[in-house]
Amino acid sequence: MPQAQEQIESSWSWVVLLATIVVQGLTLGFPTCIGIFFADLQHDFRASNSETSWFPSILIALLHAGGPICSILVERFGCRMTVMLGGVLASSGMVASSFSHSLSQLYITAGFITGLGMSFSFQAGITVLGHYFSYHQALANALASAGVSIGITLWPLLSRYLLEDFGWRGTFLIFGGVFLHCCICGSVMRPVAPKSESAYPPPNKVPEPGCLLTCGRAVQRHLAFDVFLQNQGYRFYTLGVVWLLMGFMVPHIFLVPFALSHNIEEHKAALLISIIGFSNIFLRPVIGVVAGWSMFAGHRVYLFALAVLLNGLSNLICVISARFSVLVFYCLVYSISMSGIGALLFQVLMDIVPMNRFSSALGLFTVLESFTVLISPPLAGLLLDTTSNFSYIFYMSSFFLISAAFFLGLSFFILNKNKEKQMTDRVHEELTLEKDLAQRCTEEPSTQPHSTVTYVTYVTSV
Repeated sequence: MPQAQEQIESSWSWVVLLATIVVQGLTLGFPTCIGIFFADLQHDFRASNSETSWFPSILIALLHAGGPICSILVERFGCRMTVMLGGVLASSGMVASSFSHSLSQLYITAGFITGLGMSFSFQAGITVLGHYFSYHQALANALASAGVSIGITLWPLLSRYLLEDFGWRGTFLIFGGVFLHCCICGSVMRPVAPKSESAYPPPNKVPEPGCLLTCGRAVQRHLAFDVFLQNQGYRFYTLGVVWLLMGFMVPHIFLVPFALSHNIEEHKAALLISIIGFSNIFLRPVIGVVAGWSMFAGHRVYLFALAVLLNGLSNLICVISARFSVLVFYCLVYSISMSGIGALLFQVLMDIVPMNRFSSALGLFTVLESFTVLISPPLAGLLLDTTSNFSYIFYMSSFFLISAAFFLGLSFFILNKNKEKQMTDRVHEELTLEKDLAQRCTEEPSTQPHSTVTYVTYVTSV
């Protein structure tokens, strides 16, 4: 294959889009099926809920925290090699995890190695769309996000089927082969040639800066601490999202164990996650189109807060009843709110942060998210070990989500009111100055000194 593609948005661009959809389904959809293996892992390793919860928390945390490392690899080796490297790492981690004899080994293999590999493949796959699409870039990103919903739908069904026949070790070994498809998807992401190349020779090399200065510039480029300190909207939004993730990931991991504990059949329990994923396939594009209306421009953060509030309230349905019909209704309501959060999460961030700093702001955003995702599942598992009651887990999830919704809504309401007040005060000051100048011109016209005019007469002869 050629080393670089000359034309942007050719027929090959849609092949790359299809590969990105598959990559998103393989990476972002995978963590939703971990709850199916929760009881088997807990039984084989004789571990508590808190100890077992560290495995999915490490996996999801690395999936978020690998962003800055991935951006460095993309700059150095390109998107194609980064996606393929991620596929190899994810596959190696799952294959090695099938031979694990302790939870600590599972933390390293299926948690750290697989999570880091999925992060490389996912984020590099999203980055490559910006090189292949310009006019249809919004459509391409919307179609690519559908891969997440497809993965959430298919991964639980596949996991349940394989677990019955091969056990969790055999299933993880097969998953290692499934993740190698990321390498196939990465191979079609051919590098795009630059639009124009300079005909002038390269300039003379300047002395390279020291190690500390280089590291400082890299941190400044990939982690926007200055934006966090100066931009109040970005600061409030980041803190709110980090807080809500303490409760958002809990149902994804504990919904299947919760259903099994109430004597619901295993295939029905796995079907609950698939219902959420299948609903997201249709709901995410609809919510994305609605959020793009001009009437919501500048107010999408309130839609996001409303989705978070609905997500927190929906978790209380599980406390009321654990019948299968009630849980199906819960999954439908939960999928509506989850679709709103997923469709608006990065769009609101784009509204708050200038696009020239978006990549670095996103890097800091995902790194801070990873700490919350790492802590949340073990904290919920510890709560379950202490109380032996799943209801407290859903109470915990609702508390973080509802409080985050009120924090985001009130913070941006006060912030927008202050901006409006500052603009009003500024306009009032300008009007006051204009009035003062007009009064001075009308009241004191004679106080201004008269200009002296000198007439010079030239006498000429004709």
